[in-house]
Amino acid sequence: MNDQNARRIVQRGLYFDELDEGAVYVHSPGRTVTEADNVLFTTLTMNTQSLHLDAAWAEQTEFGERLVNSMFTLSTLVGLSVAQLTQGTIVANLGFSEIAFPAPVRHGDTLYGETLVVSKRLSSSRPGQGIVEFAHTARNQHGTVVATARRSTLMRCAPADPAPGGAS
Repeated sequence: MNDQNARRIVQRGLYFDELDEGAVYVHSPGRTVTEADNVLFTTLTMNTQSLHLDAAWAEQTEFGERLVNSMFTLSTLVGLSVAQLTQGTIVANLGFSEIAFPAPVRHGDTLYGETLVVSKRLSSSRPGQGIVEFAHTARNQHGTVVATARRSTLMRCAPADPAPGGAS
């Protein structure tokens, strides 16, 4: 088959209209966090906290080892949701709230994410867009909740006349 004539399907997230309020979306795959991830993220963001970088110092804490930077955990939690929910359909993040880290993340832990659509409404000032509130939850490989966050987003509504070859 000539691939120039093949039907093309473009991966995307869900439009505002396709998100179901009250539904929980389970994201896949999970993400195993390495020591290199933690050190790179921590140094790139200028967070020189010894708990993330200094093994000898961290060994003396109640945790007995370095912990993964919580901002990496939050970023990964949101990132786990992108392909399924917002890839190419988000306009902007409007804000984050109720962020919590009830358990630490350690090198070698695997993070799994899920997202509840808490609420959604059409924008009164931006035609063709809507505001969606997500509640994200990250669990480690043992099922322990390691992070939660609420996120408000501005999302595109489905186009009235979808582009040819786009995902439907």
